[in-house]
Amino acid sequence: MRILVDTNVLIRLFQSSNPSSPIAASAVHELKKHNVEVVMVPQNLYELWVVATRPVTLNGFGMSVSDASLLQEKCIHQFRLLRDEQGIFDHWTQIVSSTPVIGKSAHDARLVAAMIKHSTLNILTFNIQDFKRYTQIRAFDPAEILAGQLPPRT
Repeated sequence: MRILVDTNVLIRLFQSSNPSSPIAASAVHELKKHNVEVVMVPQNLYELWVVATRPVTLNGFGMSVSDASLLQEKCIHQFRLLRDEQGIFDHWTQIVSSTPVIGKSAHDARLVAAMIKHSTLNILTFNIQDFKRYTQIRAFDPAEILAGQLPPRT
């Protein structure tokens, strides 16, 4: 069984100054301890790159390109990277046309489309509300994982 890690969790894993960093790390550790495969998709890395290279004054990490590359390599080493595939666009198109998706929510819809394509129906996120509209998947907050609410075995 596996769970997709949302970019907001990835960011906190590598931003030790963030108060949610220990919660994110503990939740990932707990999942792995229970043999849940924690995965990501390329979109997670695109979004992480944006935050990593954005100036600190604009709520980013202010990293250089070389440091952001190293951060991406750490992620790739720590989590299995599921590849983008042609069918993701078809799933995304169906999702955004059948569910009221506007603006930035289209990014979350793309994560959901990738999840469906890869038969990964759980996501670890600090933004549970962003995923409530998608009945095909289940969102878990890291605090839920730490409270013993693991994704069901399928």
